[in-house]
Amino acid sequence: MNIGIMQPYFFPYLGYFDLINSVDKWVVFDTAQYIYHGWINRNRILHSKEGWQYIIVPLKKHPQNTQIMNIEIANDQKWKERIFGQIQHYKKKSPYYDQTLNLIKSCLAINESSISRLNTFILQNCCKTLNIQFDYSFFSEMDLELGQIETPGDWALRISEALGASEYINPPGGVELFDPKKFEELNIKLTIRKFENIKYECGNCEFIPDLSIIDVLMWNPASRIKEYLDTWNKHDKN
Repeated sequence: MNIGIMQPYFFPYLGYFDLINSVDKWVVFDTAQYIYHGWINRNRILHSKEGWQYIIVPLKKHPQNTQIMNIEIANDQKWKERIFGQIQHYKKKSPYYDQTLNLIKSCLAINESSISRLNTFILQNCCKTLNIQFDYSFFSEMDLELGQIETPGDWALRISEALGASEYINPPGGVELFDPKKFEELNIKLTIRKFENIKYECGNCEFIPDLSIIDVLMWNPASRIKEYLDTWNKHDKN
């Protein structure tokens, strides 16, 4: 069994789904400290005129050291309406606007106060649309017996060990955190997975790589995206 461990991001970029598509088990690492200006409550889509813009979920005030699982959404603000307004400019440009709009509506239909659980619900819906298996657990609920945590990279090591994983897969970001020798000692393969994002036509709009999955789905059928991920998965293993 191979596993992936990531914090729950808001409508993440395609590389996040590539990682899910390459693992058997997914751990939602919701006990990490929330970091301001990260990807937990925001992501990027095309701007109506040029460049890109953020779509943002407002959060309630919280202490700096608050864990992601305890971060609450400021649902008294009309943030969903704002996001729907921000994607309106895709309507006359994008061939898959209606399908993507329906997906976003289903993702945001739940009345959820936890940003962690909202993001995981979004991941579920997006994976279903992309026909990606998403076997996940919240780390905060797993009650695993972990060995000693000496460095940040040991979390992945010890979680993999506790789950009996044969391989841990991580994107290139944060590679310096891991000690390959520790993984070798436990007979766990450490794989740093590279990903090259799909390139696609955007009509008269500028193509900007690594935008939210929302943008990818606006311009591509889900079947093409899944085919690309599966092809990249085979390419990466060769």
